Amino acid sequence: MGALDECHYNEELENGVNIGGCVELGFEREPETIAIEKAVRVLLQGLGEDINREGIRKTPFRVAKALREGTRGYKQKVKDIVGGALFPEAGLESKIGHAGGAGGLVIVRDLDLFSYCESCLLPFQVKCHVGYVPSGQRVLGLSKLSRVAEVFAKRLQDPHRLANEICAALHHGIKPTGVAVVLQCSHIHFPDFDFNPNHENSVKTLVKSGSGVFDDEMADIWTDFLSLLRFRGIKFEKDCHLRKLVEKSWCPSLTLTKIGVPDCAMLSAVATILCSLGENPLRKELLETPDRFLKWLLNFKNSNLDLKLNGFVRLKKEECLISNGNEELLCSEVNLPFWSQCEHHLLPFHGVVHIGYYGSSKVNPVGKSLLQSIVHFYGFKLQVQERLTRQIAETVSSFLGGDVMVVVEASHTCMISRGIEKFGSSTATIAELGRFSMDPTARAIFLQIVPNFSPIAD
Repeated sequence: MGALDECHYNEELENGVNIGGCVELGFEREPETIAIEKAVRVLLQGLGEDINREGIRKTPFRVAKALREGTRGYKQKVKDIVGGALFPEAGLESKIGHAGGAGGLVIVRDLDLFSYCESCLLPFQVKCHVGYVPSGQRVLGLSKLSRVAEVFAKRLQDPHRLANEICAALHHGIKPTGVAVVLQCSHIHFPDFDFNPNHENSVKTLVKSGSGVFDDEMADIWTDFLSLLRFRGIKFEKDCHLRKLVEKSWCPSLTLTKIGVPDCAMLSAVATILCSLGENPLRKELLETPDRFLKWLLNFKNSNLDLKLNGFVRLKKEECLISNGNEELLCSEVNLPFWSQCEHHLLPFHGVVHIGYYGSSKVNPVGKSLLQSIVHFYGFKLQVQERLTRQIAETVSSFLGGDVMVVVEASHTCMISRGIEKFGSSTATIAELGRFSMDPTARAIFLQIVPNFSPIAD
């Protein structure tokens, strides 16, 4: 940022100008938010982006707001949530049998949460199941179990510590006979540049934590608890201690090599973000976080390189078709994977691309690998899904003829890691060129070929 630009930017902040489409009042004017915005501008410049272009200009504000919302748990206290939500509920006072008010198991399942991974700063999704055994005829309002879990999810986390903190906080706040927490966690995988079709798009793991009567992992009450979760795809083997596994293999960034010679300004910017969120960058678990986050982010550096079509000459439509009078057929390549980074919030989105075109046979004249290279080229940039779809369609049409249809289906982490928190949602965009734009029958036939898509984050 130039000196004049920075001076003007700071003046806007101080005067409460409508930056990023949001009036700078209250929350947005906190010094921590302004520090994050400045750090994001450094990161964008390090990626080679024009920080004044439309689509990017408001990104620092949007990123700062999303991060502050997504880590608001640092400023929340469990006692403020639990304090007024404990209710007396009589149960069986004899020692024969159990009831909810005097020792019966209470479970809340399928709480959708998200958290930011402390190893790489990318969001991960959590399905949380909480149970406790009341004591002293005290029960907690059921919604408070979700709110307590969210306090700790809205921090930089790893699954094991998240489960332990939820469990310990509930045990201290409710003073029950015992608490059990089970988490199903899903973390976006780092890109597979070889496009291995068997490559997993996300890393999934299960963790559990228990206190009181649940402290013994072999206790019968764990059997009762887990039995009510098994039909949700949860299977714990009693002889499998999962904690060590999680610590070693949870975040994909832990297996990556360092980025080489780091950009000191970008590393410092990430450290500034950590401080502004209420964390200590010198905490042992966070020492390598700036390096790992940049390892991810630099995949999307704006290199301004020309697209290399693997030595192929751009083919005209008539050159792709065998001119022997054969009827043209609708051809397709489906489920071409892609990864990208939302330019509005600097959060990942990923999914699949389906391409339809007309040819003289069902054989792709240029090969699947070329189409995958095009998807790769346009995906690994700061992007929006609508532009990505159009760019792929226009490039493919330039050498497969003008009759092209492209469908992009994606799961956006910005849909779960901001205020809307729409878990399990996915987005589809379509580009239609040539006869696809005029022939509804052609569109319908191609769309029937497109396989069902399920969000990768599930």
